[in-house]
Amino acid sequence: MTFFAEIAEAPPGAEPFRVTAEPGVEVRACLWRGGTRGTVLLLTGRSEYIEKYGPVVTALAARGFSVLSLDWRGQGLSTRPAGPPMLGHVEDFADYQRDLAAVLTHPAVSDLPGPRLMLAHSMGGCIGFAALQQGFEVAAAVFSAPFWGIHLSPPMRPIVPAVAVLGRAIFGGRAFAPGGSEETYVVGQAFEGNTLTSDEAAYARMQAQARAHPELTLGGPSYGWLRAALAAHRAIQRAPPPGVAMLTLLGGDEAIVSGDAIRAQAARSPSTTLATFEGARHELLMEAPEIAERVWGAIDGFLADQVG
Repeated sequence: MTFFAEIAEAPPGAEPFRVTAEPGVEVRACLWRGGTRGTVLLLTGRSEYIEKYGPVVTALAARGFSVLSLDWRGQGLSTRPAGPPMLGHVEDFADYQRDLAAVLTHPAVSDLPGPRLMLAHSMGGCIGFAALQQGFEVAAAVFSAPFWGIHLSPPMRPIVPAVAVLGRAIFGGRAFAPGGSEETYVVGQAFEGNTLTSDEAAYARMQAQARAHPELTLGGPSYGWLRAALAAHRAIQRAPPPGVAMLTLLGGDEAIVSGDAIRAQAARSPSTTLATFEGARHELLMEAPEIAERVWGAIDGFLADQVG
């Protein structure tokens, strides 16, 4: 099973494996053993892949945790749907729940040590939060810029749902939504003006990975994905919040996911602590050193309270 260690900057000992989520859909996962404080389930965002999180795995391993992560269907080295390989498509976010369930039932995962924890970024935060609402159990969860809503200007908020429905009806679910293309974001966007991170070195690392292994990358989302994402957000808002202790991280310069939705969800979850970081953009775990120090300080304090 393939794992590109030369670009990942991850700890040694990576154990990649594949699982069948459903007929015709294989999901790539990877684990790092050896932690004594528990196992972190690291859930990545849309268009991401395991190797991107190598430094995050390194930081977690240094803190005494084993780590398990996966590529969602349609991205990274997991099975991609029929159609343009760079199109980010899914019909229903429930499909991602099947990916997660398949990985968690794999024999390699059953003997991972200690309490189970969740660290979920962006779209992974939407998937992980829904899993908790549906009864998935962890000792504690950390959400980094969770995708509980799309960052939109007020005039666009009533328009986007209509665009998702009409676009899917006219062009089909497997067509790029407005603004999307086969080009992955970090290849087409210079550091200046990017919405991901204020750290030039971190952004250069993302670009180098994308150019070294373009097969890991993804372009824009489909109309089908957009419609499914909006439905997932509505479902999260309707269901009661999970009772598990949660830390939610939000950047002051967030421009991809909805800060209003994050603040609203945190306010209705009594077990949630919301931490905001001025100057931070979307990739809170891959920010400039002075911001990253504050982010990890918040995570460290939260996990010390929850699992020691």
